[in-house]
Amino acid sequence: MKHLIIITVLFVTGILSAQSSYDKGMEKAFELWKNNQWDEAEQLFERIAAAEPEAWLPNYYVAQMNSLKSWEEKDPNTLKAQLEKAQNFLNDAMAIEKENADLLVMQAQILTNWVAFDGMTYGMKYSAKISDLYERAFDMAPENPMVVLGRAEWNMGSARYFGKDTTPFCKDIEKAIELFANFKPESSFHPNWGKQHAQTVLKSCTD
Repeated sequence: MKHLIIITVLFVTGILSAQSSYDKGMEKAFELWKNNQWDEAEQLFERIAAAEPEAWLPNYYVAQMNSLKSWEEKDPNTLKAQLEKAQNFLNDAMAIEKENADLLVMQAQILTNWVAFDGMTYGMKYSAKISDLYERAFDMAPENPMVVLGRAEWNMGSARYFGKDTTPFCKDIEKAIELFANFKPESSFHPNWGKQHAQTVLKSCTD
C-alpha cells in the first residue's frame, strides 16, 4: 500500500509539474509577444507545441502570428512561407481539436490572407470557402465575439467589393462588441482578441 501511495503521489506530481511547465511557457510566450518580441514568442510557442502534442493552443498561436505578419509583408516569397507555416500549424491544431469555432475562424483568416495577397488568383478559389467557414463557426458558437466580428468583417468586405451597402453589417459589429463585454474564455490562454479592432470597425460605420 505504501508503495502504491508513493507511486500515485509521484504520478500526480508529474502531471502537476507538466501542467505548470505548460502554463509557465504559455505565459512567457504571451509576455514576449506583448513586448513585440515576435520571433522569440513564436519560437517558444513552437517548442511548447512540440512538447505538448495534445495541446492545440500553441499551434493556434503560431498560425495566428504568421497570419498577422502576412498583412504587413511585401515580399511574396516570405509571405507565402508565412502562410504555408500558418496552415501547417493550424492543421496540427485541427488534428487535435475537432469542431472548434476559433480554429474555423483562423482558417478563414489564413485564406483571407491569400485573397488579400492576390485577389485575382485566390478570390474565386477561396471566397465561397471563407464564407462557409464563418457560417459554420457562427452556427457552432453564435455568442463568440471573434466569430461574430470575423463573419461581419468578411461580409462587409464582400459587400464593398461588389459595390453594395455595408451598413447592414454594422449591427453585427455592434453585437460583437456587446459580446466582448461579457465574454469569458475557457482559460487565460484561450483566444480573446479583437475588441479594440471591433470598436475601430464600428467607428468606420459612422464616419
